[in-house]
Amino acid sequence: MVKFNTDVDIDFADREDILKLIKYTSAMQNNEQGMRKHNSGVYVTNIPYNPLTDTSSIDYQSAEERGYFKIDFLNVNVYKLIKDQAHYDELMVRDTPWHRLQEREFFEQVIHIGNHYDLNSNLELDSIPRMAMFLALIRPGKRHLVGKNWSDISKDIWTVPDDGSYFFKKSHAISYSVLVTLHMKLLDENLHTREQ
Repeated sequence: MVKFNTDVDIDFADREDILKLIKYTSAMQNNEQGMRKHNSGVYVTNIPYNPLTDTSSIDYQSAEERGYFKIDFLNVNVYKLIKDQAHYDELMVRDTPWHRLQEREFFEQVIHIGNHYDLNSNLELDSIPRMAMFLALIRPGKRHLVGKNWSDISKDIWTVPDDGSYFFKKSHAISYSVLVTLHMKLLDENLHTREQ
């Protein structure tokens, strides 16, 4: 069996739309609260199944060690704000309103970063790479970098923490950054619409 060591997340406005179209088995998570259905993980390949829990019979972490490939289908409500493909295409080429992040009220509405305005004070967020580092910085495994400048942060932000604490891989952080900028553009668009 070929073993994959990956972490694939796919965002949807409503994950139920895709789940209606495919054959899948929900991943199972076993932790201190007991066995439960994983919030977003599914297997689209064969995996041992538990009909009593309607999940895989192997915990998702053990399943990965055995070579099973889980995909996380995530609900991202930001996508519900997009009218159609043309609207999405137009948003993606639009300039990101980075300057708006200096406004606390605006910042606090932005997906994934809204609760971290105070960490923004000494860091200029003006690009996707810097937003990616900011998103990584607010994870427990990198909180020790809070208060440092971009140069110092960039030296350690993508290294795996020695203590095993939760951190963001660069690929995830970049992807989330694109979503953050999309949401910023939508919020800015909404504010301009209300002003007219």
